[in-house]
Amino acid sequence: MHLARGTHLAESANFLVYDTAKIFLLLVTVIYSLTLLRQSFTPQRVRRALSGRRQGVGNLMAAGLGVVTPFCSCSACPLFIGFVESGIPLGATFTFLIASPLVNEVALVMLLGMFGVQVAGLYTAAGMTTAVLGGMLIGRMGLED
Repeated sequence: MHLARGTHLAESANFLVYDTAKIFLLLVTVIYSLTLLRQSFTPQRVRRALSGRRQGVGNLMAAGLGVVTPFCSCSACPLFIGFVESGIPLGATFTFLIASPLVNEVALVMLLGMFGVQVAGLYTAAGMTTAVLGGMLIGRMGLED
């Protein structure tokens, strides 16, 4: 581009080209990885895992699934609809819907790095407790119909 090295314009152009390629590669990797992960978590497979469980156990399993799946609200909502349509109990479904975006892996890693294990553990415990209690409350309302 015939820019003089060390100038602000040259550094900006270098940053733009280098970081655009790096971010594009990262996005492609993440999108393909999430697509493969979502293929393994079909609503039928989750229904088999969560159906027939007592309410508290099913909600705890749904919260755990919500924590380990790297879905934001945008991805959790379509999964929530799929879970409802496939017959997963509504309480467990809401537990997943609450836990999935609430206990965020990025926030968890950042809390771990900035504040340590105790704060990160408290964040995870509070998020899972909120999700389980919220799901159990919805489940007890009998709103499946």
